Amino acid sequence: MQNDMKTPLLAGAASDASEPLPRCPGGPVISIIGSGDFSRSLAIRLVACGFRVVVGSRNPNRIDRGLFPDGVDIRSQKEAVDSAERVVFAAVYPEHYYTLVGLRRQLAGKVLVDVSSATRLNSGEQSNAEKLAELFPESRVVKGFNVISAWALQAGVHDGSRQVLICSDCSTSKDTVLQLARSMGFSPMDVGGLCQSRDIEEAPLILFPSWGGPILTTFILFLFFYGYNSLKHILLPYLDKGQNNFHQLPLVTMNETLPAVALVTLALVYLPGLVAAVFQLCRGTKYKRFPRWLDHWLCRRKQLGLLSFLCVVLHAVYSMCLTLRRAAGYTLLNAAYHQVKADVENSSVGQQVWRSDLYLSCGILGFGVLTLLAITSLPSVGNAFNWREFTFVQSGLGYTALTLSIMHTLFFGWDFAFFPVAYPYYLPPMYLLALILPCIVLGPWVVIAQFYISCFLYCQYLIKA
Repeated sequence: MQNDMKTPLLAGAASDASEPLPRCPGGPVISIIGSGDFSRSLAIRLVACGFRVVVGSRNPNRIDRGLFPDGVDIRSQKEAVDSAERVVFAAVYPEHYYTLVGLRRQLAGKVLVDVSSATRLNSGEQSNAEKLAELFPESRVVKGFNVISAWALQAGVHDGSRQVLICSDCSTSKDTVLQLARSMGFSPMDVGGLCQSRDIEEAPLILFPSWGGPILTTFILFLFFYGYNSLKHILLPYLDKGQNNFHQLPLVTMNETLPAVALVTLALVYLPGLVAAVFQLCRGTKYKRFPRWLDHWLCRRKQLGLLSFLCVVLHAVYSMCLTLRRAAGYTLLNAAYHQVKADVENSSVGQQVWRSDLYLSCGILGFGVLTLLAITSLPSVGNAFNWREFTFVQSGLGYTALTLSIMHTLFFGWDFAFFPVAYPYYLPPMYLLALILPCIVLGPWVVIAQFYISCFLYCQYLIKA
């Protein structure tokens, strides 16, 4: 029974916990070649985790020892490499790798960790780690820690886990560095052999790789709706009748554009799911890969949803600010003047009261559901749900938010679209254009709901018959 209690519950857990690295003042000695900012930050983190650190410099006498934490020895590069038990970090610029050739004998058999990054994307050249492996063929070169900044190294072991990408052709050396990263409070990820080092080196140069397409799509939608609204309500009236409505560009036109962008962007979140379902039905199986463009679209739904939420928040802020602008006061005074002149005591119209209350209520409810969706998209919140709960929130509540947003738009437009005055210069209202894609997305669900309702009514008819 005691032997069973010592057996790890998870497969593979024994390899991770069988020989943990000591984390005490007498821990293993780790050497760092180089004395720059990254070397100093790395030394601080290693010492805080209980390792002994030796920093190697070409001229150790010129190094200010106060820059390094207590317990760090600063020696020559040769002495530092000789002091290392197994792991040596190469924290020098790649163009200076050739200066380390004289340490080839001392580095033989040791794990040499390359922490450099690429200087440009898609260079087509060998990676820095591959060049280092050619210079030191008897060393075990491991690529890693380049995606971690100097600030992250100094932030402390309790500042949250950060992912560290690691690759090497030597599995034993790679396991050593993986365990070292865990001991330092990071979350290491094994990405394969040294041939993957180019991707790791280029990772810090990529700016928001998953946000480029969604941001570009949202920006194009914004330009389209803003340009369409400006053309219809500002430019054409000015050219045709001389009306000067350019003062509406900063606030009114922006406030009319943002909800249209938010509605279409939210529809783009759920449209790829319907397209994927059509592919599966046409193919008769769900085990074939989707086209690359569809797969890319499916992987960007979270970003599109957050951008839609951003537009909704901005629309709410702009709407509240409409009453603060000076033009709103002039409009209210003009309406009061015309009411007094027409001798009207009560200008309230019941239909318009219903309209405003309904579209405001649907807008507030939709905003609340979208807020819940945005919160649950955070990893710290979403990880607390199981798969069924997460699917219900992101799918069920997502379609609820889309339905409320469509109702908000329809109640806002009311019956305005049925009058010729809504089509000046033969241009339809902008909210009708914004409703096309959301109605396409929601259409199949409406048909399914009508089918089930029809079946229910038919069953009731048969029972009564």
